[in-house]
Amino acid sequence: MSEPSTSTRRDVGLVFLGASLVAGVGDPKGQGWVTRVVARSQSPDVDLTAYNLGVRGATSGDVLDRFRAEAPARFDGRGERRLVLCVGANDLATGVSVARHRLNLATILDEAQSGSIPAFVVSPPPGTNAQDNAGIEVLVDAQADVCARRGIPFVDCYRPLVGHDQWDSDLAAATIPGHPGQAGYGLIAWLVLNGGWREWLDI
Repeated sequence: MSEPSTSTRRDVGLVFLGASLVAGVGDPKGQGWVTRVVARSQSPDVDLTAYNLGVRGATSGDVLDRFRAEAPARFDGRGERRLVLCVGANDLATGVSVARHRLNLATILDEAQSGSIPAFVVSPPPGTNAQDNAGIEVLVDAQADVCARRGIPFVDCYRPLVGHDQWDSDLAAATIPGHPGQAGYGLIAWLVLNGGWREWLDI
């Protein structure tokens, strides 16, 4: 069977914004969940250009600023523009309130929507500290609500991984505290790929 002609191929620019989990910090294979998801998103009728803009330590406010400053250049000239967000843990670590987090996330999603940029949101996963996890759970619920109000696809990576043996053992063996290794990032990738990803990307 011949390849689809160039004129029928979709030209998709896919921007990932977030912090160290987006960057894949701690994965000895250097893939993280983003590269795994992109590898499984290839299609014969799609030219997919993925940009990983994960920055260690980024808060939702930082991500808002970087969406405005850095995403336009990546989207320039692409036939389709799509945005993936994964942020939150650094908000908790730096004292950003849940209300401010909600506002930052909502602003990004509203600005993306006004620019006809479909968005997809991935929640932060659990850590090893029960008190921190209680805060993450509240944040994840806030993210789910913000997305539901806007009809934005949302993947909860918190509840499926709380108490998950493989996730917990991966964090326990982590060389960088709070960051999974190969197995943990594979679990996040699985949740994303099975959380409406293909339907959202239309592949």
